Amino acid sequence: MPAIPVFRFMTLGALLLCAQLHLAQAADAVLEIRVGKQQQTLARADLLKHPALRSITIPADVSYKKPMEYRALPLLAILRDISPVDTLQFKATDGFVANIPAQSFHGGAEAWLAIETPQAPWPALKAGGPSAGPFYLVWLAPEKSQVTQEQWPYQIAVISDVTALHSRYPQIKPQAAVDSAAWRGMQVYATQCASCHQINGGGDAAVGPDLNRPANPTEYFNDAFLRKYLRDPAAVRSWPGMTMPGFADSVMSDAQLDDLLLYLRQMAQQAATPDNTR
Repeated sequence: MPAIPVFRFMTLGALLLCAQLHLAQAADAVLEIRVGKQQQTLARADLLKHPALRSITIPADVSYKKPMEYRALPLLAILRDISPVDTLQFKATDGFVANIPAQSFHGGAEAWLAIETPQAPWPALKAGGPSAGPFYLVWLAPEKSQVTQEQWPYQIAVISDVTALHSRYPQIKPQAAVDSAAWRGMQVYATQCASCHQINGGGDAAVGPDLNRPANPTEYFNDAFLRKYLRDPAAVRSWPGMTMPGFADSVMSDAQLDDLLLYLRQMAQQAATPDNTR
């Protein structure tokens, strides 16, 4: 959930990932796997020879907004064992980070790693820009595991296992009971917003600005405006290179939006207290 105004910027880590991708594409793209004891660098050429490789059709591709066909591998055919894993992290070359609960990969939805072939490159995501390749996480029947639009990371460079976001970055936790609306709002933030943003300097992403430093969006936009912006950003404002997605009620319910805004207001209040780490 990019705050307003949104400026796309990159950390040193994201720049290094970009350099890694460009170097890889000059020879062959590679995918880093850092899951438990599985520490591998997988070359695209080798993945395209994997016996589980299939052609699949995605009826409603989240990134391309149309049906797409891919050469792809079941994700679990690549990862040896995710049974002890809490969260799988997918880090993209532009700083986007998707933290996906491991349980999502054991539900009804099927996770596939789509692989862009040099002989048949995918379309650009935007005119003049790159494609979603060389590696893109796509889903069949995503609704069966409540997979959100933020859980379709593309231009993937690294897959690793991590613990839950709030356990690694305690500064994002609201000072509220774990069964409170503010805590539920933090979970919505972790699922929908933390792919691009941080709170109080806590988070993995390097795409959008911090949502509580130097100020919280609830402090400089009224409630109605912020709700409209989150539902349909382009209806409120647009800018060159805009990447902010809208969160339709099928993606984020009204109740979840209420919880998210309450969480953001709670974090703004905490930032104003003397013991805040801001």
